Amino acid sequence: MSTTFIIIIIVIVLGIWLAASYNSLVKSRMHTKESWSQIDVQLKRRNDLIPNLIETVKGYANYEEKTFEKIAKLRSQVASANTPNEAMEASNALTKQVNGLLAVAENYPDLKANTNFIKLQEELTNTENKISYSRQLFNSTTSAYNTKLESFPSNIVGKLFGFKPSQFLETPESEKEVPKVEFNF
Repeated sequence: MSTTFIIIIIVIVLGIWLAASYNSLVKSRMHTKESWSQIDVQLKRRNDLIPNLIETVKGYANYEEKTFEKIAKLRSQVASANTPNEAMEASNALTKQVNGLLAVAENYPDLKANTNFIKLQEELTNTENKISYSRQLFNSTTSAYNTKLESFPSNIVGKLFGFKPSQFLETPESEKEVPKVEFNF
């Protein structure tokens, strides 16, 4: 075999390896973006359910307007977040407020029995479960992607083409504490 032929074979093998590594990183990055998209879809779904829930509760509760205003403000913050971490921070605060709103139902037996309220509460609970699952999926895909970026030899391709690691969604310390629900009636 000639030296030229061996060099051509080496270049072809390196080219195939480079292309395969690049495509693998792109695929992992897209899975991470897709999993964030699933969170975003569920956050939107929850934001769409909340006004209906509030209107149902308003019909039964003589509730302070500030609570409803705060929920509306938090919904807006979730919708206008620029990063996953900003969205999740606003979402966590919104979850606290919505859970407090649902606790109001305990004081209104007619509300607890209202079919619309029950359906909305179930939908909201299902959505919260989907958000939790989507967060887990996002962190799993982020882990797989970041592992590829740090593992040899794909780390070389990642640096060569400017791939950036993805940030995990973390639960703030304050969210790990037992929630204290308070209402100012």
